[in-house]
Amino acid sequence: MGLFDALFRSSEVLGIAEETLEFAIESSEAAHPDEYMGFLRGTEARELGLEQSGLVITDVLVVPGTEANSVSATVRTSQIPNDVKALGSVHSHPNGVLRPSGADLETFGRGSVHVIIGAPYRRTDWKAFDSQGQPTTLNVIDVELPESDEFFDFTQADIDEDLQ
Repeated sequence: MGLFDALFRSSEVLGIAEETLEFAIESSEAAHPDEYMGFLRGTEARELGLEQSGLVITDVLVVPGTEANSVSATVRTSQIPNDVKALGSVHSHPNGVLRPSGADLETFGRGSVHVIIGAPYRRTDWKAFDSQGQPTTLNVIDVELPESDEFFDFTQADIDEDLQ
C-alpha cells in the first residue's frame, strides 16, 4: 500500500487481532510491577482476508527510551514515529484499575482507541477507551497476522515509490 493510499484509507477500527491482544497482555505481565506502554498500529482488514473495510489492530510498537515505574510510563515524544498506521495506545495498570487516570487522558489525543490492561493480566483484564477516555467496544478478531519480518522488508526504491 502506498503512502497516498494509507492517508485516505478507511479509519474505522474493527477490532484487535487476538494474537496482538495476547502479546500486549503477556508484555504487561512481564513488565510488572512496572507499567508497560506501546502504540497500536493497524492493517487493512482486506489484507488479512476479511471481507469488510476498516482496520484491525495488528501491532504494538514499543518506543525506544520509554521509562516506566509502578505508577507511570513515560515515552520520549521525539521518538514516536509520525506513523499513518498509528491507531492509539496500550498500557498497563499494575494496580489492576481498568480506567484512565488524568495523566492517561492527556496521552489519549493521538489515535482513536486506547487499551488499558490490569493485573493480574488474565484474558479478561483489559478495557478499551476512546480518545475522550470513554469506554468503547473493541472486538477481538481471530486472524492470521502478516509475517513480522515483512514489516522491515523494504528498500530505498520502495520508499521512493511511496513518496511519488
